[in-house]
Amino acid sequence: MIPFNKPYLTGNETLYINEAVASGKISGNGNFTQKCQSFFEDTYGFKKCLLTTSCTDALEMAALLLNIKPGDEVIVPSYTFVSSALAFIREGAKIVFADSMDSNPNIDAQKIEGLLTEKTKVIVVVHYAGVAVDMDPIMKLSRKHNFYVVEDAAQSIDSYYKGKALGSIGHLSAFSFHETKNIISGEGGMLAINDEALIPRSEIIWEKGTNRASFFRGEINKYGWVDTGSSFLPSEVIAAFLYAQLENIESIQKQRLHLWNTYYDGLKELGDAGNVQLPFIPEYATNNAHMFYLICNTAQDRNELIQHIRNNGAHAVFHYLSLHKSDYYLETNETASLPHSEKYTDCLVRLPFYYELSDQEVQLVIHAIHSFFEKK
Repeated sequence: MIPFNKPYLTGNETLYINEAVASGKISGNGNFTQKCQSFFEDTYGFKKCLLTTSCTDALEMAALLLNIKPGDEVIVPSYTFVSSALAFIREGAKIVFADSMDSNPNIDAQKIEGLLTEKTKVIVVVHYAGVAVDMDPIMKLSRKHNFYVVEDAAQSIDSYYKGKALGSIGHLSAFSFHETKNIISGEGGMLAINDEALIPRSEIIWEKGTNRASFFRGEINKYGWVDTGSSFLPSEVIAAFLYAQLENIESIQKQRLHLWNTYYDGLKELGDAGNVQLPFIPEYATNNAHMFYLICNTAQDRNELIQHIRNNGAHAVFHYLSLHKSDYYLETNETASLPHSEKYTDCLVRLPFYYELSDQEVQLVIHAIHSFFEKK
């Protein structure tokens, strides 16, 4: 069985982990943490980066940093992972769910203005599959109506919008290094801070509400509890693993793009015939080859196709369930009609995708999909 995902090791992960252990500094914010953070700042132009134990933690840091309070409204796409909303609900926010576009699962930027109220504090944009949301109109609305933009860039490393790295455009952004992502550390994440006014407090929240970071830079002669926060830092073991991956980002991305293009070329005929909808990359966006997905015409087609692919030796899966229809949300909120989000919930299929997937295995999956539609 071809698995859906397989974590890729570059070869230096254990070497760097041993180096971190031998250094005697394996708690957070050591040498490898700083090397990883500097890599992101230097490569992608983020003003400040702070590694976290997960993307969820990075989003929770964002909610604390933006002083989310009960009654604040946060606009979130419904078609996303629960963390995009949960981080703000934990602080008492009211979540206002937005629909996706018809052409891809990203939030429809043209529909956002109709969701704004005087209580809107934040908009969370999720760059699904590492493909950029149309950010210019959103940032224009942000300036006009004075709300923050948080990029949920969990899937978006090394992807761009009009030449700007995803995660560098909003006030804050959150990344994931979960084992299913392009660059991994098992679990792990990062908060990127692009609004300079937020940087000093971000370090305090990151360091359990203390000004410890300033102390270790020699800026103050003692540190103490000065704000809210939590234990968001990953250990040096996680950072060491991550740094080995970052050193190989170019080769990893090259191979993933090759696999993505092989899938696309092999399935384009089915897309042209209307059997499925293939991924759409707008002209303002780049493709970081985070995943390859198909959108079937019906839920029945989707479920039968997944089973057919499995019967032919490969593991395909569906993805998110729309959050506006979740049991937890409906306990205290009325249901809404978000037809595009619901379409992706019912009809999207994710195909096996990982660095060590061979061309032969990709062709096996392509053949299985073709044979499914030939029988219909």
